[in-house]
Amino acid sequence: MTSSTTDFHRTGARVIAREAEALGLLAASLGADFDAAVRLILAAEGRVIVSGMGKSGHVGRKIAATLASTGTPAQFVHPAEASHGDLGMVMRGDVALVLSNSGETPELADIVAHTRRFGIPLIGVAGRAGSTLLRQSDVALLLPPAPEACETGIVPTTSTTMTLALGDALAVALMEHRRFTPDQFRLFHPGGKLGARLMRVADLMHADLPLIDQDAPMADALLAMTQKGFGVVGVTDAAGALAGIITDGDLRRHMAGLLDLQARQVMTPNPRTIGPEALAERAVAVMNAAKITSLFVVDPEASRAAVGILHIHDCLRAGVG
Repeated sequence: MTSSTTDFHRTGARVIAREAEALGLLAASLGADFDAAVRLILAAEGRVIVSGMGKSGHVGRKIAATLASTGTPAQFVHPAEASHGDLGMVMRGDVALVLSNSGETPELADIVAHTRRFGIPLIGVAGRAGSTLLRQSDVALLLPPAPEACETGIVPTTSTTMTLALGDALAVALMEHRRFTPDQFRLFHPGGKLGARLMRVADLMHADLPLIDQDAPMADALLAMTQKGFGVVGVTDAAGALAGIITDGDLRRHMAGLLDLQARQVMTPNPRTIGPEALAERAVAVMNAAKITSLFVVDPEASRAAVGILHIHDCLRAGVG
């Protein structure tokens, strides 16, 4: 049992090491052709049409998804379906990214011929120099020679890993050139944990604020605190800036003669605040560190005027935290 398990570990380690070595070769091989492929995609007025058969097709779907989610419109077209009508999806203005380890996959013939017939730029990715796909391509991306991870050399493993990594390299190069921002990324990933982590304070804050003037009597402060339901009230100075806050703790510390006092006499000055463009995740960190449940949102460009209030429950409901 121990010997068999050890053999499994050794096989797994060999596979990973072999693929890692191939990725190093791929990184070293990138040059002018890779640059030309990026420029070709940047110049396209339409989409990147990704196609491949079998394992290359599965990799192609992932590449298309990565491109689309990082600011480069892309769509996967199955080569067999292309031969039965889906070629109509590939139009002038598009650029085709066609994947085939052998470069001789027969099912790709129609889509390759379509790009040649209508002058659609073609980027070919293959593992054999001089293959039909690379010879027909406007830009040929040749995968470096590297053995497949299996000892028989027949299962697409190393080759698909390199193709997938090459697709990621294209996507990130395009993304960085376009200065694709986290805000733009969030637009394409509104759901799930990624969307939650990229939410801004402005997306979750309440604009109906519990605010009173610093000279207001504490009776007004208690009324505002009760009506808004945040357990806190903000205190503004003569210029409208947030000068302090009044919490339940402040009320308890001033119980004696509370209703005879003004807000300025009870408030905690210089409260913790956050800007509307900050990540909601950052706001949660501030609240957790200070052991508070509400955080006023101030506009740093408007004399620290309060523009919102954020409760930790709002963040938790949105999956932030």
